[in-house]
Amino acid sequence: MTASMIAEGNLEDTGDKRVMSSNIQSSSLLDKTRAALKRWFTGNREELESLRNANHSLTQDFDAIIEAWALALEMSKQVGEGHIRRVTDMTVEMARRMGLTEGHIVHVRRGALLHDIGEMNVPDAILLKVDSLLPAERAILRKHPAYAYEMLSSIESLRPALDIPYCHHENWDGKGYPRGLKGEEIPLSARIFAVVDTYDAVRIDRPYRKAWSTQQTWDYLAQQAGVLFDPAVVSVFIETYKKS
Repeated sequence: MTASMIAEGNLEDTGDKRVMSSNIQSSSLLDKTRAALKRWFTGNREELESLRNANHSLTQDFDAIIEAWALALEMSKQVGEGHIRRVTDMTVEMARRMGLTEGHIVHVRRGALLHDIGEMNVPDAILLKVDSLLPAERAILRKHPAYAYEMLSSIESLRPALDIPYCHHENWDGKGYPRGLKGEEIPLSARIFAVVDTYDAVRIDRPYRKAWSTQQTWDYLAQQAGVLFDPAVVSVFIETYKKS
């Protein structure tokens, strides 16, 4: 859902997260929904591939299926309403502003929609845990970018969309995961998404903390430019969205 773990008003570790739920019935529904989505996705890889390769009209259907799948997963996880569409739209706009071609932006959009696909392989006991994660649990959660790579790389037409799901938890200073990429080793689309996702996530109320103020958000992005985030991306992002 988000590039950051947000607890009691602080980002403890960009890349980790905590999802709180005390409703057992909702948890059961989440289990069933995630399981159904995983079965659908893994059982329809060949159909997705053939749909993608058919023609322009069916390619639009292919993209609609991806978006519908992403929105269903978002709903099942009980994250902030509209988060996936907001971060996708902003990531696409930022990609254009930073000079990516329209051909590349097609894959950027898909990657933004599918950024959390790897979490389907993370146990719900971890995703739904109320308390802070134990080190062993955090290590399991941090495998989700690798899980995304395993899932998407098996679908030829989605391989170009891998940069965001696989790399959006890498940090500019090289202390992110899963590969510890540093600076421009991190794909530009993933550097863009990390800023966008954090911006949107901290501004949503959660059961365990209130949404950050607009000024808190801008201050944090500026402070983390050159640490967690690409300074050039932060600069363009602030220029683009701060006045609005």
